[in-house]
Amino acid sequence: MIPADPGTYILTLRCDGTRAIRVGRLGSISLRPGYYLYIGSALGPGGLRARIGHHGQRSLRPHWHIDYLRRHTTLESVAYGCGARCEHEWAARIGAAPGAAMVLHGFGSSDCSCETHLFRFDEAPSLAGFGEGLGASLAAYANSSFTTVPWTSVRRKSRP
Repeated sequence: MIPADPGTYILTLRCDGTRAIRVGRLGSISLRPGYYLYIGSALGPGGLRARIGHHGQRSLRPHWHIDYLRRHTTLESVAYGCGARCEHEWAARIGAAPGAAMVLHGFGSSDCSCETHLFRFDEAPSLAGFGEGLGASLAAYANSSFTTVPWTSVRRKSRP
């Protein structure tokens, strides 16, 4: 079960087709088959559990940039850390990873100075490699660890 604590998260999304989608006033994305990593933070009521639960659904009325993308992708896994807002550092680290491509300038980062919080990879990236560095950034701010879980296990545990 994902905790209700505040924290930072990464969604790994899979896209199987090609299509152009509009992301509100931000612009359009040309989706291609591959994997998309979105980095965000959950600092409000319900913390990580509420925010990731929202992203697990396909929103009929998009609120965040990621809601537009979720309509056309499959959520594969979630990685998170509690207690610290590390999204800017995580986005920089993931954006510098081999094979990472920026998808749309300003995606998920309209409230900060990051270029984007969304990156595309041809192959499924392993967050195990990122985890060591990302976990170190968590340890610097909070007593937390970096946890990755497949979405199917989260969804199964969330059912009554």
